[in-house]
Amino acid sequence: MATGFLHPGAMGASLAAACTGDRLWCSTGRSPATRARAEAAGLIDVGTLEALVGGADTIVSVCPPTSAAAVADSVATLGFEGTYVDANAIAPATTRAIGERFARFVDGGVIGPPAKFPGTTRLYLSGADSSRIAELWTGSAVETRVVEGGVGAASAVKMCFAAWTKGTAALLLAIRALARVEGVELALLDEWRRRCPSSQRNPSVLPRTTRRRRGGSPGSSTRSLQASLLMVCRAASAAPRPRSTNASTSFATLAM
Repeated sequence: MATGFLHPGAMGASLAAACTGDRLWCSTGRSPATRARAEAAGLIDVGTLEALVGGADTIVSVCPPTSAAAVADSVATLGFEGTYVDANAIAPATTRAIGERFARFVDGGVIGPPAKFPGTTRLYLSGADSSRIAELWTGSAVETRVVEGGVGAASAVKMCFAAWTKGTAALLLAIRALARVEGVELALLDEWRRRCPSSQRNPSVLPRTTRRRRGGSPGSSTRSLQASLLMVCRAASAAPRPRSTNASTSFATLAM
């Protein structure tokens, strides 16, 4: 069984390296950096997209979200008859529209960093052929999870998780910006520290907790929120205090 990857960026190369069977890619038009990643991941260069489509049973798309539809169209136009896996960070509706181009399609959503160690990266899959696709990463650093709900469900998990993590960070930044404008920033930071005493007893807690949150597997939402609070607390001494009393300026300075 051969699996093609479009394209071996940092995430795509890590998924390819962890995948079982023959792993293919096409080097036409790709950069030297991409070539180096593909070689390091042990991918077989078939040269062109036409050759990839003709030689792969499964094609996994991991590309910039804005290119997901165009990449899928290029594969569908060449008459690909295998299973197309779109593992891009795109909206569920976009995923469903792409899925209509293929007879066999699996929706994918990656949570976590490029897979280097077990327990950090999960590939959520949904669609009729998800269980078979999940087997491609059995025993690897990539943990696969099949989600019920059909095409679009895996993308929805990714979308909702990203909204939670990024939304939490944005909310905390906005709260601190408001506190700064109102002149109570230090009092707020002190209260946050008091509610997260582990940062004072053990300074190494923050990096470990933060990595678990980014990997998508926090022990609980409470510990993940504490990690975000601790991150803000640690940034207190490093962030410059703005002269302006405008809330939007304070927020922009804090977010830099």
